[in-house]
Amino acid sequence: MSDSRTKSVGLYDSNAPVDEQRTALTSGDVPVSVTGLGKMGLPLAAVYAEVTGNVTGVDIDRSVADRVRNGECHITGEPELPELVSELVRDGKLTATTDGRAAATNARIHVVIVPTLIDEYDQPDLSAMEAAVRTVAAGLDPGDIVIAESTLPPRSCVDRLLPLLERESGLSLGEFGMAFCPERTASGRALEDIRGAYPKIVGGLDEESTRVAELIYGEINDNEIVPVSDATTAEAVKVFEGVYRDVNIGLANELARQTEDLGIDVTEAIEAANTQPFCEIHRPGAGVGGHCIPYYPRFVMDAVERETPVMQRARETNEKMPRYTANHALDGLRAEGIDPADASVLVLGLTYRPGVDEIRAAPALPIVEELHEAGTSVTAVDPVNSHTEPFEVAGATIVSMEELGDGYDAVVLVTPQPAFEDLDVPELAADTDRRLVLVDGRQELKGLRGHDSIHYRGIGINV
Repeated sequence: MSDSRTKSVGLYDSNAPVDEQRTALTSGDVPVSVTGLGKMGLPLAAVYAEVTGNVTGVDIDRSVADRVRNGECHITGEPELPELVSELVRDGKLTATTDGRAAATNARIHVVIVPTLIDEYDQPDLSAMEAAVRTVAAGLDPGDIVIAESTLPPRSCVDRLLPLLERESGLSLGEFGMAFCPERTASGRALEDIRGAYPKIVGGLDEESTRVAELIYGEINDNEIVPVSDATTAEAVKVFEGVYRDVNIGLANELARQTEDLGIDVTEAIEAANTQPFCEIHRPGAGVGGHCIPYYPRFVMDAVERETPVMQRARETNEKMPRYTANHALDGLRAEGIDPADASVLVLGLTYRPGVDEIRAAPALPIVEELHEAGTSVTAVDPVNSHTEPFEVAGATIVSMEELGDGYDAVVLVTPQPAFEDLDVPELAADTDRRLVLVDGRQELKGLRGHDSIHYRGIGINV
């Protein structure tokens, strides 16, 4: 990248011909900084570099910045990303630094995609975002645009981030632009999603910001660009997506808990109901985990004064599912004449979803805690998970797939990792004269229902 391109072209200029702006963007004449090189930030920086040829990634972790600058990818489980990062760095289209101020001084497009943290009271903590925006402000010039991609509580841009930018930069909105353009990506398919698996939502703090964001993402994303009225609406869109899923899963879980009273398999009824195109009930399960869905309802509930009983009840229902799942196992043991204090239980799957090494809000942890508190001997296995300490502290013995062996009175499937597909579950039993209690937390082992040596108990499936 050449110094001659520094601060050469700003896109926040309604008087400039759009074709010239588009050419400048795709030819490398518009330097871009992407702050935050995590699971979503590095793929985003890579796609920006693919399109613009002039990206500096910023991260506070020196080891991350050093690895990216050397053409290495620290993110695992993302197809094509390591090769793409290596190629972009080799070709001079992507570099990385911990010096956010220097990157901001050079950039005309400032993209921020840092974690929205949650504090000890489950409240949104924007300290990481505000720190990043403060650094961007130090290099902000007229004609620049700031784009936030991190998930934020509605009104964060207008009430918190814009005042911070204006105060720290000495500029006012109108001299620079700001837009919220939420990421819509999932681990394991980030490049595909960023490039255009879904329409891209853009919303600016003024009309010019929306126009510029639409222009930029029209080059980044091959799908439809959906401009909304303002940044707050765009913030709400992202949060509403997560709220919808949490409420829908809460409904499914509430229905699943009525299995015994109704005397039916609720999952069968849900699957049949979903053949009607206006019905899309999600699947019940052992719990809702990850860094998104369990927290997004708080972004709304804590931002408004009116009551939100539907969201509140769904969140409460979903938070109870790990304990409900663990009690399924304990009840099954007692039904088989086994005192939980004398039982050995195997927990399959610790990450919050298959194939992703992330345990934030993972339901497996409270399940292990509940089983351990009931006196059972808990063993856990997950070939994807690298975060063993929290589960060991909760009372589980962590083993590898090779160490698994047998000798269990109950098995609880929490996360269906692909490696479990070859498990011969009946062979895990401690006593072939007594049925093995199997709690199927994800309806993945329904084929074992009715097996002579299995006491099957599925979430939402009649026992």
